[in-house]
Amino acid sequence: MDRIVSPLPDSRDATIGVVMIGRNEGERLRRCIASTSAVAARVYVDSGSTDDSVAWARAQGVTVVELAVPPKFTAARARNAGFERLLQDFPGLAYVQMVDGDCELAPGWLDAARDALQADPTLALVFGRRRERFPERSLYNAFCDEEWNVPIGEAMSGGGDVMVRVDALSAIGGYDPAMIAGEDPDMSIRLRKAGWRLYRIDHAMTVHDAAILRFAQWWRRAERGGHAFGELADRHPGLDDPYWRRQCRSILVWGGIYPAVVVAMLLLAIVLGPIWLLPAFALALIWLAQVLRIGSRLRRTLPLRQAMLTGLFLMIGKVSEMIGLARFHVGRLTGRRSDLIEYHRGPAHE
Repeated sequence: MDRIVSPLPDSRDATIGVVMIGRNEGERLRRCIASTSAVAARVYVDSGSTDDSVAWARAQGVTVVELAVPPKFTAARARNAGFERLLQDFPGLAYVQMVDGDCELAPGWLDAARDALQADPTLALVFGRRRERFPERSLYNAFCDEEWNVPIGEAMSGGGDVMVRVDALSAIGGYDPAMIAGEDPDMSIRLRKAGWRLYRIDHAMTVHDAAILRFAQWWRRAERGGHAFGELADRHPGLDDPYWRRQCRSILVWGGIYPAVVVAMLLLAIVLGPIWLLPAFALALIWLAQVLRIGSRLRRTLPLRQAMLTGLFLMIGKVSEMIGLARFHVGRLTGRRSDLIEYHRGPAHE
């Protein structure tokens, strides 16, 4: 994918600000900051970087907020800190673009997003197409690229990169800083409950550099997803769409109960004889059928190989999601908040 290096054509609109958040992003942050050079109101919020992120951002004339610990670092806490600093320095802002430090804004996005919000006062936020920078470098990057491709039109929630109306975000109290994952859909749900609408417009928004090159990185990311599903279902039990409780039940069945039963059958085969391998084999066939069902559904929009691999890894990932889901509920029952579930990414590439 081509690298975006030139300043964006967006004018220095005094109604738009940008909040960038990151930690040890390196070259990714450099690209992010460069892509926002057409904006006067910019804040970078750093969560304990040990590289030169803070010094480099300041050298570019960007306002930097360094989060202290305690409390724990969270993306939600960082976005709130950036949002508050922007409004302190630029009280006339009407819209704020949230962007992760591993992303780069696409040319023309800020104008398109602002125009959409100005045209419809019922919209609280808009977002566009986030693309993965190097989907060909790993299966996991390719999975991310497809994950970002949500339908154009009315949306149930937005992600980390959105342009949000200042009045709307202020009215709901911003993001929940206690959430270690799922803070974006949580904020989106609270906006919808307050009567606002969300929309994905047909425009390129950001280029993201996941740099997930190893299975262990992908596994940790899936674990974080399971934690998020659990907390969202717990916070919004009556929500019909997205129906997080259904997602949690799926994780419990395919990532918890199902593997436990298969392992039990195998143990029985060792203790009581090979006859117990038959139900284990039947369960394996059911699992494979589920993989094929998911892959067949994805085949409508993806090449056959990628569709089937996506189905396979989605099913494997249920186990990791189950770990994250269990981690959330253990923390809920014991009153101990979970730490961030991070995956260590590879270096940024040119």
